[in-house]
Amino acid sequence: MNTGSLALLLIFGPVFAAVVGGIFLKALKIWKGISPEQSQQFRAEETKLMQELYQGLARLEERVEALETLLLERRKKAGDK
Repeated sequence: MNTGSLALLLIFGPVFAAVVGGIFLKALKIWKGISPEQSQQFRAEETKLMQELYQGLARLEERVEALETLLLERRKKAGDK
């Protein structure tokens, strides 16, 4: 797997998982016919999950930027030799 493919997988993989998870939660909510109390609990859980996903994506973005920096430094060193 080359670096570009890995970067795309790391960037879009969590986003895809979040979308699929959101769809699953909505389908479960519709299928079960959830009461208002349970709905509020699900909203709180969904909010928590979304915050965790956002934080994870922010950390992932930092990692990708660090990897890009390392790759650029390697190319620069290889070009100087």
